[in-house]
Amino acid sequence: MHTTYRSLILLLFLAPTWLLAQPSTLDAKLFNLPDIIFQKIDTPKGFEAAYELQVRQPVDHADLSKGYFYQRAYLSHRSFEAPMVIATEGYHRPSNRLYELTNYLEANQLDVEHRYFGTSLPDNPDYKYLNLKQATADLHHIRELLGQIYQNAWVSTGISKGGQTTIFYRYFYPEDVAAAVPYVAPLNLEIKDQRIYTFLDTIGSDACRQAIREVQLRLLKNRDEVLPRLKWYAEGAGYQFTYLTLEQAFEYGVLEYPFSFWQVGAAACEEIPDAQTAELDDVLQHFMTVTGLSLFTDESMTAYASHYWQAGTEMGYYGYETDDFKGLLKAVSDEPSAIFMPGKVPITFEPSFVKKVYEWTQTKANHMIYINGGIDTWSATGVPPTDKVDALWFIMPGKNHATARIRNMGEADRERLLKTLGKWMDEEVKNKP
Repeated sequence: MHTTYRSLILLLFLAPTWLLAQPSTLDAKLFNLPDIIFQKIDTPKGFEAAYELQVRQPVDHADLSKGYFYQRAYLSHRSFEAPMVIATEGYHRPSNRLYELTNYLEANQLDVEHRYFGTSLPDNPDYKYLNLKQATADLHHIRELLGQIYQNAWVSTGISKGGQTTIFYRYFYPEDVAAAVPYVAPLNLEIKDQRIYTFLDTIGSDACRQAIREVQLRLLKNRDEVLPRLKWYAEGAGYQFTYLTLEQAFEYGVLEYPFSFWQVGAAACEEIPDAQTAELDDVLQHFMTVTGLSLFTDESMTAYASHYWQAGTEMGYYGYETDDFKGLLKAVSDEPSAIFMPGKVPITFEPSFVKKVYEWTQTKANHMIYINGGIDTWSATGVPPTDKVDALWFIMPGKNHATARIRNMGEADRERLLKTLGKWMDEEVKNKP
């Protein structure tokens, strides 16, 4: 994986004259930084240049003898004088993408893939080193390196699990950025956070929640007709089920359905078919649109293995309520978890760390802006508002995990957010030594 980049380093050392002849160029500045390999990529509109970076990171920041890996990041350069938005991804990032905050601030952007996702992992990854202390130390190292080039204010942001990373990054390194803007970011306090259950039992109207429940019951009661249909669908889609069986994936999907319905807004309440009178195929098609099986395939288990590891060890997650389905679940336990640990190793979640971070958000986490959707399931475990810190909360009515964004705010809220953020950034620049 790293042969190409080592070759690039060799070429640069053999022919540095062009770079050194233009010491003011970004290429030269990047070349003079340690631990960074770079190559140009397509430049987004409104920017001067863009690069894919490979940043050399210790596997263990406390013990360099454990070796190194290269972490993928994308730099979109507007100017040396512009502020910097560092996007703290929670998963893999296979290509460069711009965050809306970058355009609102007319900023440069660093989009950083999370360790142990995508290409950002050692040759023989040991999950022992996939923890939030190590992941945020990766970001801090990048901040120290690129901070030598970009000396205006820095702001961190992330969405969903990336938003969680933003929160934890500010917790460990509060001086790295002037402010942090996590979107739709939960802060779970238990391995099966009970606030999720409370949310799903109260969100929307009684009629809507009953319609959701009826869909679940119809599918489970008609499993003998549903499973053959799903078998043919899975074969056509190329799905493989060895971590879970197809029957387990079906039951997990049915249990997941209410969570997904509110999280992603794939359908409105009035679009839910009447599960008591509709054709089974119509009910099944609706289910496949909202949830389906893809989350539970072998491919997903591999792609999200690192995510499940973090949820099962440090970050907490959610489970499923089964009281309404007694006698209808044949393949899933009565107390199922939504965590699927890599290799089916035991869950070892210990809540003391996230509870410490939660307390910090309520007492010391200044210059944070939390954006959540009012109907997004993950808002149930979002950081709650408090007047004990200098921070802002925007809980957007009717918005879900995908639509709770600054661009969808009312003009007054958007102006308040950007004005406050600009004030914090100005303070950061003025207070620099």
